[in-house]
Amino acid sequence: MEKIEVVVADASHEKYIDTILATIEEAAKVRGTGIAKRSHEYLATKMREAKAVIALAGDRFAGFSYIETWGNKQYVTTSGLIVHPDFRGLGLARRIKDMTFTLARKRWPHAKIFSLTSGAAVMSMNTRLGYKPVTFADLTDDEAFWRGCQGCINVDVLERTGRKYCICTAMMYDPEEHLPAKIPEEVLQRIHDIDEKQEIPVSSNG
Repeated sequence: MEKIEVVVADASHEKYIDTILATIEEAAKVRGTGIAKRSHEYLATKMREAKAVIALAGDRFAGFSYIETWGNKQYVTTSGLIVHPDFRGLGLARRIKDMTFTLARKRWPHAKIFSLTSGAAVMSMNTRLGYKPVTFADLTDDEAFWRGCQGCINVDVLERTGRKYCICTAMMYDPEEHLPAKIPEEVLQRIHDIDEKQEIPVSSNG
């Protein structure tokens, strides 16, 4: 199998968005779980803002994830992690997760990174990176984030419980518990090279 590259996405990758959305939707059907739906323009904006990571095998789409900031950049999520069926079982999800996590830590070093997931694989990756289970009350109160749950088939559970819990498990990485960030030097160098190329702001002010 040809080499799979995991890179920070930019506008040139917008041609893959329809495939990404279809892959996410199909995966949700197979799992029988809810997932917040995102629009074509939403993902395009993430790519333009260097808040997305894409995996490619040559010109073939292999995987994707994106980053969002909430509460005046005090909270960050790495979301929408998906690997195309043709490339599963190769450890690609972990590579994508590592890249989005490292990019988030580099750009917003003092932000809390949280995750809402119903997938055991993602929970395992989160735990390895230092996430801990938390209650929904510990997450951002930014209404824009919670509106994103409206596209999930389980949103009625969230609303019935007054946003206290749902099908997903909440997990959080608190940088104050892990300073300095334990990011491998080679990963830092890779992110530095990407930042230089795309002129990503890396100050603590976001």
